[in-house]
Amino acid sequence: MRCAFAILVFASCASVWADVPSIVKSSCVECHNADDKSGQLDLSALPLNPGDPRNAEVWVRIHDRVRNGEMPPKDAEPLKPADREALIRGVAEAITSAELAQTKAQGRATRRRLNRQEYENTLRDLLDAPWLQIRTVLPEDAIAHGYNRIGDALDVSHVQMARYLEAADLALNAVVVSSLEKPAPTVKRYYARDQSSFARKFNFTQFNTAPERATFPVLGFEGQPDVRRGDAPATVGEKDPAVRELEGVGLVHGAYEPVEPKFNRFDAPVSGRYKLRFMAHSVWVGPNGANANLKDPKKTYPKWFVPDLDHVEKGRRSEPVTIYSEMPPRQLRRLGDFDITPEPAVHEMEVDLLAGETIRPDASRLFRSRPGEGRWQNPLAEQDGQPGVCYRWLEVEGPLNETWPPRGHQLLFGDLPVSKSGKSVTVVSKDEAGDSRRLLARFAERAYRRPVAEEEKLRFLPVIERQLSEGASFKDAMIAGYTAILCSPEFTTCHAEPGKLDDFALASRLSYFLWNTEPDHELRELAERGELRNASTLRAQTKRLIGDARSRRFVESYLDYWLDLRKILDNNPDGALYGDYYLDDWLTDSALEETRLFFGEMLKANLPARTVAASDFTFVNERLAKHYGLEPMEGCEFRKVTLPEGCLRGGLLTQASILTVTANGTSTSPVVRGAWVMSRILGKPPAKPPAVPAVEPDLRGATTIREQLAKHRDQASCAACHKDIDPPGFALESFDVAGGFRTKYRAQAAKKEDRVAGFAKSGQAFQFQEGLPVDSSGQLAGGEAFRDIQEFKMLLLADERQLARNLVNQLAVYATGAPIRFSDRAVVETILDQTQANGYRTADVIHALVQSSLFREK
Repeated sequence: MRCAFAILVFASCASVWADVPSIVKSSCVECHNADDKSGQLDLSALPLNPGDPRNAEVWVRIHDRVRNGEMPPKDAEPLKPADREALIRGVAEAITSAELAQTKAQGRATRRRLNRQEYENTLRDLLDAPWLQIRTVLPEDAIAHGYNRIGDALDVSHVQMARYLEAADLALNAVVVSSLEKPAPTVKRYYARDQSSFARKFNFTQFNTAPERATFPVLGFEGQPDVRRGDAPATVGEKDPAVRELEGVGLVHGAYEPVEPKFNRFDAPVSGRYKLRFMAHSVWVGPNGANANLKDPKKTYPKWFVPDLDHVEKGRRSEPVTIYSEMPPRQLRRLGDFDITPEPAVHEMEVDLLAGETIRPDASRLFRSRPGEGRWQNPLAEQDGQPGVCYRWLEVEGPLNETWPPRGHQLLFGDLPVSKSGKSVTVVSKDEAGDSRRLLARFAERAYRRPVAEEEKLRFLPVIERQLSEGASFKDAMIAGYTAILCSPEFTTCHAEPGKLDDFALASRLSYFLWNTEPDHELRELAERGELRNASTLRAQTKRLIGDARSRRFVESYLDYWLDLRKILDNNPDGALYGDYYLDDWLTDSALEETRLFFGEMLKANLPARTVAASDFTFVNERLAKHYGLEPMEGCEFRKVTLPEGCLRGGLLTQASILTVTANGTSTSPVVRGAWVMSRILGKPPAKPPAVPAVEPDLRGATTIREQLAKHRDQASCAACHKDIDPPGFALESFDVAGGFRTKYRAQAAKKEDRVAGFAKSGQAFQFQEGLPVDSSGQLAGGEAFRDIQEFKMLLLADERQLARNLVNQLAVYATGAPIRFSDRAVVETILDQTQANGYRTADVIHALVQSSLFREK
């Protein structure tokens, strides 16, 4: 096929290409030859074969550098204007012709399978089972052009098909009813003192003698020394309900080994929706406690920073608590958070749980003790005590079933009766042949995202018939047939014929773009009526999808890949250099949420593309406000705040999430951050580096990364790219591995007396010292200088169109599952022209993209 395209190209544009080889030979080969290979490029024997993507990529790079005046270099003889124009035009027309020919024959995007996020979401919505967790059953998706949605990279192997079969079978069996009657809604209360993970740590043992790692009984706002010593029962139980309501279990420690409280007497009986209610309050625990001496209890050594667990009073502030579900062994899933207050109060949340999951609360602000060179010391401890939390009970209501049987079961088996077969429930059919045909046809019609021919509806009927002939139950036989549908190419892939998308393909592309799942009933109806391709209808539906809560799926998935947010846990902060961030899950969770809320605001409020680089607002909670040095606030709730004049924050570049994913937990690299900015924000990805050793940071603090890079740039093979890459990275050097502002680097402290004073979240003393000063100034390749990140942002804002161009390109790749090609550039520029007058606003850009041929054609 590629050979055919190449022949077509030379036949159609031979006249404009004719002069290119001679121009290259006379003006370029002197430097770009087999011996010198300046810029790793040998043009002495480089043919034009635009049907070959790798060959075309090289010629596009040549085209762009000549067009931008970067080639020939300033110290070489310039091209004659006529030669320059001939070279640019010849390359452009040759590549464009080849790509358009391919588009006409095959379309821009290849047929692609659903990635594992899309597949999970689609099954959740198809089966009305939002609690399904099957993503981890499927293999990781390959990434190309920055995303996990590119057709050429999403291959289908026998391993993947086996996993899809497993995932589909799990999902289908999970929605079949497990009881004959609708379970009566139950409300059950689980008292903290009845939970072994809470109460068993009242007493000191040889495995723990530290008060910080113990739990302690609280009655109202007072400690209970007799209960803690074991001289009184852990709880009054049912004999005194009034007192029991006042009983609680306190902690001054976050939920981290070895202190891992959970309501272990509860585990979800079935997968589904539940209401959780927590009764809790904050406490203040007195000072001058001591490690227990099991051999001689009277011989202890009190210290002000060790809590006295018998002296408890009302808390002095609220405490943020994160709620997790836990599946053994220690598989945690974040469910939400809230602030518990000094006054006891009930906090309710509605969540999806899997069968067998229990509930684990974590007081996110509290410290997490870790062993080290000395005894830990709570960094939140004050001379008169330290903060803590007290949990009284968890109340669970559910599972919550709006309909019975659940909609997923009804989709599979309609109104067929169920009966008990041993310990399991089976579906009863009096006409297995007729029922199997009817149910399979109905399921295929609902599962496939396009019209289904009658014979196609029954394609997998032989699977069911074979299962029945081999003695399988009607339920199991039907699930085998449904599994075949859910693993068939018609379900697992997005497909369209070359040319304009029909209404059904358009509905799928729009829904998987903005909701990351299958089209809903309204989109399907519009497609069936042939109305979705109408421009005004399509615009109205795009607006509806953006405004729906399900667009949160798009925000999370898109940012995971555009901004690499999925990598935020790849490199934990180093415990020695960055102990103030180490173990701080609250900071990590907050950083992620800020960026998601920020982009969500760009989308919903239709903010201009320039907001990517700079803004006068952001979203913060208590943890991020402290991290950014903003006006103090209390609690886990996020608030949109106006940034003070001169604040370094604003835009994406200075958000903690971005600065974390572009660091390695130990050090920052201007090269890594600079290349990230070039690729993700400016849309100008640097070329692959030559085989030169990478620059490693000097953790001793003797030399700065800037000084090391200066030597690195002395190598000719490195200088050409580093002049573009390094300046954005230098501008971000004022921010450490978690996005905290700094004026000096951190270095490993050889002597204790050189260390910065303070204690980490682990309770261990800081082990770093201040190093050399940070220099965040730089100069762009074009000569524009900046002194800091603020001035660098202003330079970015000088070319708003490029910021918008990158946004369009990134959205188009994500939405269509195909990279932006050379021939697509004209459409991108048209989108920019259409949105320029209003400032390239985010929702406007999405509307223009959806209306364009990039989106509406395969």
